[in-house]
Amino acid sequence: MRVRHAVRTMKQAWLPGRDKKAVRHPGEHGALRPSPDQPQRSTLVLGGGIAGIAAAVGLAERGVEVTLVEREAQLGGRVRSWPVEHDSAAGAPVTMSRGFHAFFRQYYNLRALLRRVDPALEGLTAVEDYPLVLAGGHRDSFAGVPRTPPLNMAAFVAQSPSFTAGDLKNIDEVAVWELLDVDFPATFSAHDGESAAAFLDRLGFPDAARHLALEVFARSFFAAPDEFSAGELVGMFHSYFLGSSEGLLFDVPVDDYDTIFWGPLRGYLERLGVEVRAGETVQDLDLGGDQVSVTTDRGTLTADTVVLATDLRTTRSLVETTRGSLDDPGWRSRIAETRDAPPFAVWRLWLDRKVAADRPAFLGTSGYGPMDNITVLERFEAGARRWSDAHDASVVEVHAYALQPEDGDEAQVRRTLRAELARVYPETADAEVVGEEWLLSDDCPLVGTTPWVLRPEVATPDLRLVLAGDGIRCDYPVALMERAATTGFLAANRLLAGWGLAGHDLWTVPMSTRQPGLLKARTLLDRVSA
Repeated sequence: MRVRHAVRTMKQAWLPGRDKKAVRHPGEHGALRPSPDQPQRSTLVLGGGIAGIAAAVGLAERGVEVTLVEREAQLGGRVRSWPVEHDSAAGAPVTMSRGFHAFFRQYYNLRALLRRVDPALEGLTAVEDYPLVLAGGHRDSFAGVPRTPPLNMAAFVAQSPSFTAGDLKNIDEVAVWELLDVDFPATFSAHDGESAAAFLDRLGFPDAARHLALEVFARSFFAAPDEFSAGELVGMFHSYFLGSSEGLLFDVPVDDYDTIFWGPLRGYLERLGVEVRAGETVQDLDLGGDQVSVTTDRGTLTADTVVLATDLRTTRSLVETTRGSLDDPGWRSRIAETRDAPPFAVWRLWLDRKVAADRPAFLGTSGYGPMDNITVLERFEAGARRWSDAHDASVVEVHAYALQPEDGDEAQVRRTLRAELARVYPETADAEVVGEEWLLSDDCPLVGTTPWVLRPEVATPDLRLVLAGDGIRCDYPVALMERAATTGFLAANRLLAGWGLAGHDLWTVPMSTRQPGLLKARTLLDRVSA
């Protein structure tokens, strides 16, 4: 994670997206493959989500012997999909997943991973808009907003009913620079101990626009606004709005995740020689011998090194009982103190009729009880569309992120979600549910307000063990799926460097404010204020 080596790409012939100011972070120099006289290196990758897949790809492409262990039958982790059966399928295969995921165009490293099996990213399709509707209020849209800052900010204020030009006079002139003048990773630490809600209060953010800043960003981390890190909120504003010209819109897969990406990536890994052990649960990690030893429900595996790319609950459990050289109590304490986000629910409904034709593929909601968004799957997913065409009906999904005790028990949450769906899409009120899949889980990391430097990073006290995942600290302004992919490659790069093998280049949006005049303008304003 040598941020000082980042290279601006103003004159590069190739860029990962449309932003000419994207930043390349070069991997360490070294051999692309080990020489014949070198010993065969080996790694166990624990966890087959995005982070684990990225780490396995990064290592196997350099000739490392990799074994990937994943407890579920499919790869993809929290972005996996799996087949389900119910009477409404009528012989047609249907699937379930853990909910809608947006593949933003700023996700350079995730997209690089996907390009291993889909060079032109034909498996992604653009979502033309994702409107946000506030209960009893207005509706916001991102369609037509220019991609490049500061034009995007000016255009959004000009057209948005949530944030108007008149609201600008109430913005705190000092706090606003914390959004405009950023420098990562220092900006993450600058907001230690502050929640996203507290930061927006201090900023003087208009009440009508808070659902944009909090419901979209904070709850996409499965966090309540008063628990979500202000530094991460600023990072999201920078990555998606103020610091990147990739735009605010995103892409989604044209079919279920396993069909489009994770199944093909499993095949790619196996062609590289990776042993993929799906449906196998890791029970114990031992660093006491010359080699790393991992016990699973099927036996014992050994290797030179290990990438721990599991969910944080599993990581905590394995670290707590790990034998060997992890005798740094401070580091162990940092792992033990990580927290999980509140529970979330995903409810996929196969209805007996179609929703209105003008419904968007994805609608963000605020103020409708615990319901955060509605997805109409046949708008983009081929399997859902086949079922929809065959039954002249819709496949609708509702999500509830960061469920709180006041939302009630599981039965109450289901009743509320059903009522709120009908409130937003009245044509579903009398629809019969001919099939359903319900998922309630609490295994997402909480990106909270604890000091940024105390979050666990890729490196550990034992050079043979590295961490990866969206709950792992990273110097770059990346988040969610992109942080998972990025830390996966960073974990691979760290191990590769120890063997003299070449690392993989990574890309990010600009690491600091992209407007050269901002610092000068701030200096002038400070002088005037003084």
